[in-house]
Amino acid sequence: MTVRIGVTGATGRMGREVIAAADDHADCEVVLAVNRDPDDETVDGVDVEPAAEFESLVADREPTVVIDFTGPASAIDYAETCVAAGIAFVTGTTGFDDDQNAALEAASEDVPVLDAPNFARGVQALLNVVGEAVGNLPGYDVELVETHHNAKRDAPSGTAKRLLSEIEASGDFDGRTHGREGEDPREGAEIGVHALRAGDVTGEHEVVIAGNHEEVRLTHRAEDRGVFAAGAVDAAVWIAGRKAGRYEFADVIDE
Repeated sequence: MTVRIGVTGATGRMGREVIAAADDHADCEVVLAVNRDPDDETVDGVDVEPAAEFESLVADREPTVVIDFTGPASAIDYAETCVAAGIAFVTGTTGFDDDQNAALEAASEDVPVLDAPNFARGVQALLNVVGEAVGNLPGYDVELVETHHNAKRDAPSGTAKRLLSEIEASGDFDGRTHGREGEDPREGAEIGVHALRAGDVTGEHEVVIAGNHEEVRLTHRAEDRGVFAAGAVDAAVWIAGRKAGRYEFADVIDE
């Protein structure tokens, strides 16, 4: 079965990568691509149309799955349109607030929804091992440093937040300290969190676990956005035809 893909934010950094990744995937076809201001653009031979026409385009082109990398507010709008049309929704958008997360949860009651802060397989491997590493080293200091390009909006990143959740579930911590300034030594079992924004860095996450005159560093570095796009397309193929529900990229990897 060919999975018919709709792409939002099609002229953005990730939208372009998703279209390219879908074109390379034997089981996919991009049937619609939208952007807020398309300006008669094409991406890899795909015409990009106005986001304002998304609802009518969905009805006309009948995509199987929509892949979204835009912003929190627009992602929720796209998800609600997918619900109305009975279409699966995959999003790598991060920075959702509580109300927006609740909206995604509500959407998943009617259609399959897969949201992930990171679609790199290596990040999933890191998530699988970081909790075990922290749990095996009780009392050690833990710091997390993440670096992204200078246009990254949310800080810490969605991936950093997922790593922090895994860390906190594996040890007895007092809270998070975001950055340090002045006289600010570590106090108790805090987790230091540092978000760097510079240049065109694709994404890097490092967990430092230190104590007892030793140090463990767990690092993931993405060198090309294509790894995220390929993972999102894999997720779209995986979720096509599944029952309504909230899914994670781990479900795709595990299967």
